[in-house]
Order: sequence, then C-alpha cells, then structure tokens
Amino acid sequence: MSGREAISILERLLIHASATVQDAMAAIDANSRGVVLLVDEQHRFLRTITDGDLRRAILKGHALGTLLSVAIDIQGKKSTTAPVGTSREEQLSMMARAQIRHLPLLKPDGTVAELSCADLVHEDVLPLQAVIMAGGFGTRLRPLTDDTPKPMLPVGGRPLMERTIEGLQRAGISRINVTTHYMPEKIIQHFGGGQKFGVDLNYVSEDQPLGTAGALRLISEVDEPLLVMNGDILTNVDYRAMLKFHRENRAQLTVALRQYEMQVPYGVVEATDGLVSELREKPRITFLVNAGIYLLEPTVLKQIPDAGRYDMTDLINRLLAQGERVVGFPVMEYWLDIGRLDDFQKAQEDVERVRWAA
Repeated sequence: MSGREAISILERLLIHASATVQDAMAAIDANSRGVVLLVDEQHRFLRTITDGDLRRAILKGHALGTLLSVAIDIQGKKSTTAPVGTSREEQLSMMARAQIRHLPLLKPDGTVAELSCADLVHEDVLPLQAVIMAGGFGTRLRPLTDDTPKPMLPVGGRPLMERTIEGLQRAGISRINVTTHYMPEKIIQHFGGGQKFGVDLNYVSEDQPLGTAGALRLISEVDEPLLVMNGDILTNVDYRAMLKFHRENRAQLTVALRQYEMQVPYGVVEATDGLVSELREKPRITFLVNAGIYLLEPTVLKQIPDAGRYDMTDLINRLLAQGERVVGFPVMEYWLDIGRLDDFQKAQEDVERVRWAA
C-alpha cells in the first residue's frame, strides 16, 4: 500500500465531535473497519467510536442528527491505544487483553498514525434460518399489485424479494423460508428452489392469512434462531450485528427499530392548570418505530397458538407479560418500508445511490 493510500484510509477513519451520529454511521459504512476515531480540532485522538456505541446512543433517545459531542460520552470512556512503533506481537496482545479488535497507534503529539486491526474471524455461515413474509395482498400499492404480488414488484429493474434474498445470502444466511398466500405461483416460478441465488428456499403456503407470527407455526425443524422479516422492506441492515446484539443481550426476541421523525405543523403549548410554561413552534418529534425485522429464539415458537391469526405484536406482548427478555436493535443502515405508492417511487430513486454491503 502506498503512503498516499494509507493517508486516504486514515482520513476516512477520523471524525470530529462536531459531526453527527448519522455522519459517524456513514463513515463506518464507508471505511469498512467498523469504527471511527474521534479527534479534536488539532486532530488529537479522543476515543474510538463503534457501531455499538452509535446504536446505544439511539436507544438513549438521541436523534441521527445529534452531535457526537452530545450523544457520545467523550471523556468517560478511555480507549486503549499504543505508541506508534509498538510491535505487532504486542499490539495483538493488547487487543486480546482489552477484548477489542481495533487499536489506534498514536504519534507523540497524540495524533493518529494508523489503526491496527486484529484479524477478523467470523462465521461464514450464520447459524440462522430466515423467514420472508411474502403473503400480503399489497392493497395500498394497487393498481401495481392487481396482478403482481408485492415482493415481486420491480425495484431498480429487479424484484424486491430478489434484493432481499441477495442481502441474506451475502450475510451468510442460506436457509430461507418464504410464506405465501397471494399469487404464490409467481414467486415460486421466479425463484424456484433458490439454487440460482445461492440459497435453499422453502415455501410455506397460508390457506388463509395467519398474521406475521401465526405463519411461523407452519415452519418445521427449527433448531436455531429465526430471522423474520416483512417482504416489503428494502434494506441493507447488518444481520451479523443484529445477531451479535441479540446474543449479547441474551434476548428471547429482538425487534429491529427505526428512528422516525415528524414535524408537528402547529405551535405546541406546554401548560398545567391553564398556566403556560413553554411554547415550541412546530417542533420535530423523534421516536422509534418497528422496522419489521425480528430475531427469535426457537423456544419462542411454542408461545404461538395452534390456530387462528396471530401477529408479531401479539407475540411480543405475550413475552413481555411473562417477563421474557425482548430487546430493540436500532437500524441505522438504509431502510425503507415499501407500503405505499410514494414509497415505491422513492425506492426506485434510492436503489441506485445506496451502498449495498459486499
């Protein structure tokens, strides 16, 4: 690697406290290292920021537009570093002791010389089965869905579900179940057994709509976690990160969350007993919404009734009532629910500019 290439890579790793959570996520996505290095105005190292740090900031209520200086505890966490010139053997030893995979090497003035990385070892095949819910009628997308099931609608010239399957396959998920109800023959005719896409497809037919959880009882031989997702989602969510989050939190069910922001078109008044305490002009409100992607332990399937419609919201509420661990995984990657005609148009515009995981 030339000196110019090394400098270019290092520049993509550095970020300032005046950047936003969204800026940091974009930088992590672009540099392929899984981290960014926070520096001050003199480019002196402050701390390492990981994908997990950003997701925890979202869970604490910070918006994607929040400055890193607000969302991240800059002074509280001291990242492990080493002086430039430290031997590779000692670098690896330091990373092993600290249980980290990235070690900034600093110059005497505190600026970053380079980022040392431990060899990344991960499972080529994720121990998951996936379920794509593809049985919906797509009523809100009519007339597009009058003669085409929603997962087969073209996005960038290719069926939406084809992009979903490719994303799963890239993540190392090859066992995929597809629940069908509306025009199943068009889906089966296009995808067949999945061999052309490097996966093994199993079709589960719903004679009548069973709901987003009810259809899962038709899937047999489940001995590993299930990744369940709605069939009308265009996303490049990091499934590996979601599984890691699920494991670390010892969850029975993990639900993907998306930050949603809306602007109130009126001035909002805070008042108690008629006494006004605050007036905010057309404030923007941020909250987390269900992203339609779930990770379930196999034992959770026993909670689904044997008959009748049963939605994922019913299952989650049942688990919560029993005191089971249900956690939320913030999705900061690209995500779009193609539920309406304007969403479908947006997907056509977005698909050419979004960076899809390799």
